[in-house]
Amino acid sequence: MTSTDDQTTPSGRTTAVQAMRGAASQLAELLGKTPDSVTAVRPTPDGWTADVEVAELERVPDTMTIMATYRVTLDPQGQLLGYERVRRYARGQLDRRR
Repeated sequence: MTSTDDQTTPSGRTTAVQAMRGAASQLAELLGKTPDSVTAVRPTPDGWTADVEVAELERVPDTMTIMATYRVTLDPQGQLLGYERVRRYARGQLDRRR
């Protein structure tokens, strides 16, 4: 029996679920912070990109905690190639962009 963690597509590319898990765990290792969530995963010609939300600075009340969105780039096998912070905001802030 094959575990979900070992599954790839027929082309050898990791699945979207594995890309999501890999982005969160590899970013956590680099930042030393546990990600709150993965809010986007997109295939690219060269692998995957994922947007990962991380609490950068804990505050009281919790709605004032400073959050950051990191864009993570992965190769087709799910290995981290790079990351960048693309947004910082207070946890209680609503996104009003459109």
